[in-house]
Amino acid sequence: MSQDLDTEHLQVFAEKAAVEHGMADAAITLLNVSENATYRLDSSDGRRVVLRVHRTGYHTREAIQSELAWVRSLRDEQVVRTAPVVPTPDGREVVGVRHPGGEERFVVAFEWMDGVHPPQDRLLDDFAQLGAITARLHSHAKTWQQPTGFTRFTWDYDTSLGDRGHWGRWQDGLGVGRPELDVLGRCSDLLRERLVAFGRGPERFGLVHADMRLANLLVDGPHVGVIDFDDCGFSWYLYDLGSSLSFIEHLPVVPELIDSWVTGYRTVAPLSPAEVAELPTFVMLRRLLLVAWIGSHSAVPEAQALGAEFTTVSCDLAENYLSMFG
Repeated sequence: MSQDLDTEHLQVFAEKAAVEHGMADAAITLLNVSENATYRLDSSDGRRVVLRVHRTGYHTREAIQSELAWVRSLRDEQVVRTAPVVPTPDGREVVGVRHPGGEERFVVAFEWMDGVHPPQDRLLDDFAQLGAITARLHSHAKTWQQPTGFTRFTWDYDTSLGDRGHWGRWQDGLGVGRPELDVLGRCSDLLRERLVAFGRGPERFGLVHADMRLANLLVDGPHVGVIDFDDCGFSWYLYDLGSSLSFIEHLPVVPELIDSWVTGYRTVAPLSPAEVAELPTFVMLRRLLLVAWIGSHSAVPEAQALGAEFTTVSCDLAENYLSMFG
């Protein structure tokens, strides 16, 4: 079993991190294992935090500190509802924890945020709010003075679908045979062509959340909070819409969700007709990137559940995209 999925192995890091945060007596509950492992800590004094145990070799300490700097600025300026970082008693936000076997992982603690993931029956309302939240994030990113040493991934064509893809090659996705290579390859080529034409000027390309899918939204009454900035980096601003539709791009309601998102976005910031017309490109970019993610994370339960069927549906979406722009 990969150590990234070995819960007994990962539990050791959570236990050591609990000690570092002065919560040695806390009950530790595993919440999720995917890119990282997340845990809930419940201390006897009533404190509750979420621990994020980072996978080895994905982000550097400097990159994690950069993420937290942006989150802190977003909170300080009340741009978005998100969980504050919980430092150790001696003030460390990123803790290096070493396993007895020698492996070191970075761990970050966040305050617990109440809320549930958006239910299907209120998606249209939530996507309007999400559009407005996304516009606020983008407006902040365009004017924020990044601290010295700020470093995050870039999510452009080459680092998403090219040979330097952060999540591997879409060609290695589950169920990708010769027919799938043909249609997805033509789609990938068209995506590259349209992204080049769209351009990377400062009004279109900058710091984004990059993973604003439903699993990273928390609904608490009328409020929608955003969590998990772990993949934040530099990309097209419209990529955030593509990530919001992750794994549901095929649903019949998607055109309405996009309209709702655009309406919400425009309550905060302008969005030109040319940008709206290009939104399908960013939905398809994300979808093809997820084909790569499933292929490179085939041992993760979420990826296994999606399986080769995800690629089959992706081919249908690619055909639609090619008929739209090809």
